[in-house]
Amino acid sequence: MIPVTTFAGRKVAVLGLARSGLAAAQALIAGGAEVACWDDGESSRGRATAEGLPVVDLTTADWRAFAALVLAPGVPLTHPEPHWSVNAAHAAGIEVIGDTELFCRELARQSHRPKVVAITGTNGKSTTTALTTHLLRHAGFRTAMGGNIGEAVLGLAPFSETDIYVLELSSYQIDLMPTLAADAGVLLNLTPDHLDRHGTMAHYAEVKERLVARAGTAIIGIDDAYCRAIAERRMAAGGPAIAIHVTTDPTRSEDAVTAQDVRKFEASGKLVQTGDHGVAGLPVGSLSLAHAPTLRGPHNAQNAAAACCAALAVVADKTRVARDILQAGLNSYPGLAHRMELVGTLHKSPFVNDSKATNADSTAKALTSWGNGLHWIVGGLSKEGGIDSLAPFFQRVRRAYLIGAASHAFAATLARHGVDYVRCVTLERAVAEAAAYVRANPQEAGSVVFSPACASFDQFKDFEDRGNQFRTLVRALPAFVPHGQGGMA
Repeated sequence: MIPVTTFAGRKVAVLGLARSGLAAAQALIAGGAEVACWDDGESSRGRATAEGLPVVDLTTADWRAFAALVLAPGVPLTHPEPHWSVNAAHAAGIEVIGDTELFCRELARQSHRPKVVAITGTNGKSTTTALTTHLLRHAGFRTAMGGNIGEAVLGLAPFSETDIYVLELSSYQIDLMPTLAADAGVLLNLTPDHLDRHGTMAHYAEVKERLVARAGTAIIGIDDAYCRAIAERRMAAGGPAIAIHVTTDPTRSEDAVTAQDVRKFEASGKLVQTGDHGVAGLPVGSLSLAHAPTLRGPHNAQNAAAACCAALAVVADKTRVARDILQAGLNSYPGLAHRMELVGTLHKSPFVNDSKATNADSTAKALTSWGNGLHWIVGGLSKEGGIDSLAPFFQRVRRAYLIGAASHAFAATLARHGVDYVRCVTLERAVAEAAAYVRANPQEAGSVVFSPACASFDQFKDFEDRGNQFRTLVRALPAFVPHGQGGMA
């Protein structure tokens, strides 16, 4: 735990008692603050009470007694409307901040300050965060990873025990941390997401931009119009910045980077280019992804480039992250569960768990990373637009297996495009149908990719539950070979 001493002797309200809220309350108490905890959910209040935290009904509290409101990132700050606690705090004239802001303020008080890498974007945040951490640990640094992934930021190892913190930050968290100033800030990409919480795409992008605008070194993907404009503003401001361009991205939209844009960033001398098989333009030279099995696809080349740039930015002695060290780190990266996770093979057909793909944009990455002749398990609780945007990739699909609430609508979409499909409804039947096809047609050996392009809540607790069930089902198949036990590398 990182004790928070910046509010020692003062009273602080903590609203939202899930993972980050509980950690914030405990860290504040450890630092000498008086804490009043509350959550709108009775079960969350009960959990806090069981952990010995002071639960106070903030709906009847005198808010003038508080120095600040520490708001959990999942609680609405501005849209669709401010939470009642935010209105109460504003009326009392006190600041509204998050647990990540407490981390920033405590960090600023350290005489020997560890470095911080902060990573955001619509897609790829978790992979880039985990990969950056892996590369730095491989190079021998004491590294702590958390924020929007793994441990809540205040639950991480104390400053005295850590050389570098690598934090994944959501837009919700950035919105609650006004003093964020990471040593290296990474913005991977921006596509429409969380607009119910930010109102407009412009506001969503503005929140994300704060992370790189205030970073010591800004690392920004330039393959969408919003990020490209952000990179241009950062470079015009004169701060250290690196632009990353994916050269072989088949998912380009109409606002994709042009050759003229590339020349403009090349002229600045701050462009790193990536492709399916590697990363070129780094200070250490080129790196290959040919022997990095968990980093398939051009989107993962972008993630790898960003991770390498971030590691180079925060390490003073560059020999500790020399080319051979980075290459070995890329090759040995184990990957994250539920993100194009290779579970194993059946008759040479890879079975891939991409349950984290909860929207069409994420699924597009999977459909371009595992060859043609795909067996695609898709469906769940559909998001706006369904899978219409994936039509350019349908030619890669040999057969689709539809599950969940979206199966009827997705069947209509696939039928319009002449894609073979089976309405399975359940994940269990979908796995069985795909396995039966693979057994009956071993010569085709197409990958079986579970990339739902949907939320999970119609049939599962969350995407992790969904992915765990997929993994369990495929590992139970007769003759299935788990990854690492003789399956493909």
